[in-house]
Amino acid sequence: MNGRTSARAKTAGKQTAQGGGETVEQQIKALHAELMEATLKHDPGFLEKYLADDYMAIRNDGKLTTKVQEIENYKSGVTKYESIEIREATMRIHGNTAIYNSLNSIKATINGRPFSGDVRNTRVWVKQNGSWKIVAFQATQVAPASE
Repeated sequence: MNGRTSARAKTAGKQTAQGGGETVEQQIKALHAELMEATLKHDPGFLEKYLADDYMAIRNDGKLTTKVQEIENYKSGVTKYESIEIREATMRIHGNTAIYNSLNSIKATINGRPFSGDVRNTRVWVKQNGSWKIVAFQATQVAPASE
């Protein structure tokens, strides 16, 4: 993924809130594309809107972060992504829950330190009061493939 999204993705929030007629898979893919765009633009607005109040993340370093901490990390520049390439992605739907797994090649600065490499992510989306929210996130660094 190159950080660009379609017009369809940019209106995912409206379509999701209104029921848009799209499948759950289409809604989550559009929201995920919007999340990637916001991440690369260092825009915390998406997080403010789509992270559940009880959101918890397990970061690549094993640290837990809450919604408030995650948003502050973006606003302060503690977490800053330069590029995200989604190399694999799968999704499973269980009622009002969507589990999105991906393998990403990323380049970022985290806590003032440059980071680049492959990371597997899991995001759990739950439909709450008619709107999709991310309730959980986990990132795990993947060791480079041996040549």
